[in-house]
Amino acid sequence: MMGPAHSLSGAAAWLGVGAAAAAAGRPMPWPVLLVGALVCAGAALAPDLDHKAATISRAFGPISYRLCEIVEKLSHAVYKATRMKGDPRRSGGHRTLTHTWVWAVLIGTGTSVLAITGGRWAVLAILFVHMVLAIEGLLWRAARGSSSDILVWLLAATSAWILADILDQPGNGSNWLFTAEGQEYLWLGLPIVLGALVHNIGDALTVSGCPILWPIPVGRRRWYPVGPPKAMRFRAGSWVELKVLMPAFMVLGGVGCAVALNFI
Repeated sequence: MMGPAHSLSGAAAWLGVGAAAAAAGRPMPWPVLLVGALVCAGAALAPDLDHKAATISRAFGPISYRLCEIVEKLSHAVYKATRMKGDPRRSGGHRTLTHTWVWAVLIGTGTSVLAITGGRWAVLAILFVHMVLAIEGLLWRAARGSSSDILVWLLAATSAWILADILDQPGNGSNWLFTAEGQEYLWLGLPIVLGALVHNIGDALTVSGCPILWPIPVGRRRWYPVGPPKAMRFRAGSWVELKVLMPAFMVLGGVGCAVALNFI
């Protein structure tokens, strides 16, 4: 799928988690619901860090572009080192390592560790990065073009600072779910794992499929492209994505938000 659909699916997924948490008796404070949805929307773009033409490669200028080159080479190297006889030869690393459940868990775990050990500035950095990605994904038309990059960064930095201040207030959710001393913001890794997994599921619906299960072998392939029957798949950017899935994500996200906040 394309960036906007990935971001919408990530936001909708976290709002759905908010609804489930409310039903389970552990409701999210509204700042956690909001921040989690934005972080998940941003994290849903992150697996494309292996593609130099993806939204994330442009989000932070030369820094993110260079990082994409490094991750693509790393992904390709891991693919070559772990492929089985049934896996085809590849010339690049797109839709390999960063599109697996292993990568999602590692990135989410690393984020949680950074959040609880790095203090306020680490939390602000995590929020800033994902606010930039969320803006690029959800407001892709307004954020498109190099002339808007600085405005996006300023908006993301301001949003990160304000939202962190709100979360730090008693009862607003910095210690949601994990309440022990020193575990504030431990939950930040959850929307990042969810965003990456939702991205992979979305890509699995397209014609190429997605090797979510790596390194678990399927038959003679370790990089098996998981997906529905080929007749049910679609091309990225097709009318199915734009006219069916994106509106569905908006509706599901709205319903999830209403349930999470006890409006319905």
